[in-house]
Amino acid sequence: MFRRTPRLFAATLAVAALALGACAEKADDKPSTGTAAAAYPVTVGPLTLDKRPEKIISLSPTATEMLFAIGAGAQVTAVDDQSNFPADAPKTDLSGFQPNAEAIAGKNPDLVVLSDDRNKVVEQLGKLKIPVYRTPAATTLDDSYKQITELGTLTGHADQATDVANRMKDDIAKLVKGLPQRAEKLTYFHELGPELYSATSKTFIGSLYSQLGLANIADPADADGKNAGYPQLSQEFIVNANPDFVFLADAKCCQQNLDSVKARSGWAGITAVKNSQVVALDDDIASRWGPRVVDLLRVIIDAVAKVPA
Repeated sequence: MFRRTPRLFAATLAVAALALGACAEKADDKPSTGTAAAAYPVTVGPLTLDKRPEKIISLSPTATEMLFAIGAGAQVTAVDDQSNFPADAPKTDLSGFQPNAEAIAGKNPDLVVLSDDRNKVVEQLGKLKIPVYRTPAATTLDDSYKQITELGTLTGHADQATDVANRMKDDIAKLVKGLPQRAEKLTYFHELGPELYSATSKTFIGSLYSQLGLANIADPADADGKNAGYPQLSQEFIVNANPDFVFLADAKCCQQNLDSVKARSGWAGITAVKNSQVVALDDDIASRWGPRVVDLLRVIIDAVAKVPA
């Protein structure tokens, strides 16, 4: 059984998301005519590329999704062992959690995209003259939009990246606009694993729930910020909080569902369980901050909309 700690969740969040309707369901990896005319050199932050990269390595599942969504998939020659979307991404045994500079360099990349600077890999790749662009775990949707558009600039797909980001914004605005107004906020518990780690409103996933007008029962458990937004709750705490919803981001990895939650000590009396408002999320989408975040929000909104205002 694969269990995610809060640090692991933040690193993959991923292992951040998320198709924007049809956008990411069928990632377009063919450059447009406008893309072909992209002018180089281009600069994003401290990174300057003299020419369009044609051998990109992605060591982040979220970055992989972003690259394919903006039309840069044909330039991606290798991805890490956790990148499973889209299905035709060139998956390898490279690790984003334990990156090996020598193994990465052996694939002769002209751009490496990663989330975390583990094993001081950025410095090592720098010594080998291999350009690196970092996509750290987002804390807001604006972080996601920025990473998408910056990847577009670096890969020669600026217009397509802008379209993806704008489509996300439009789709999310439409979803949120359709929510009913409530006199009192519905409460929820977002479960990262059976160990009862959760995410507060200060995290990326928590900020999404906040946009939907939901109240997070985990917030008081990390009021001092010592858990970086990912506290481990006790069964007693959750039962006493009596959330209206339980959202399971461990449905695939740990086979959690309404029945398994109901079988936990004291949980059968929780409002979420009594009303069958235990919602299984796609673990991968719920831990990434790429284009498929729209799909995640749609699942949450569909569940919430069933509760009378």
